[in-house]
Amino acid sequence: MAAPVDTPKTEARMLEIVFPDHTNHLGTLFGGTALAWMDKAAFIAASRYARRTVVTARSEQVDFKLPIKQGQLVETIARVVEVGRTSMQVEVELIAEDLLSGDRELCTRGRFVMIALDARGRPAEVAKLPGDTP
Repeated sequence: MAAPVDTPKTEARMLEIVFPDHTNHLGTLFGGTALAWMDKAAFIAASRYARRTVVTARSEQVDFKLPIKQGQLVETIARVVEVGRTSMQVEVELIAEDLLSGDRELCTRGRFVMIALDARGRPAEVAKLPGDTP
């Protein structure tokens, strides 16, 4: 049996399948559901990186490039790409995959700002990304 592949500490990946209750009248994924999946992945990536409680401060520039259809598999990939004193910028992509053909397309991309909190719920410092200069 092969050893599991380690996911970088700055990244989170989730898989979802688009069922009828996730879709609008056109049979495509609700935008709000897409945003919720993206926010959840950003939360996981930032929490995993900071090893602290985090909250969403802002979502920025979410681009819905292609519709995601009922029955497609959706891989949500979140990566911490920038770290401030207490904040983390997380880029998130939604990639739709046709389960029968294996064809994959980037459908949605966005950026989320997450804030690390201490035990009292106040902003807490986060370590710089490896390779960043102080």
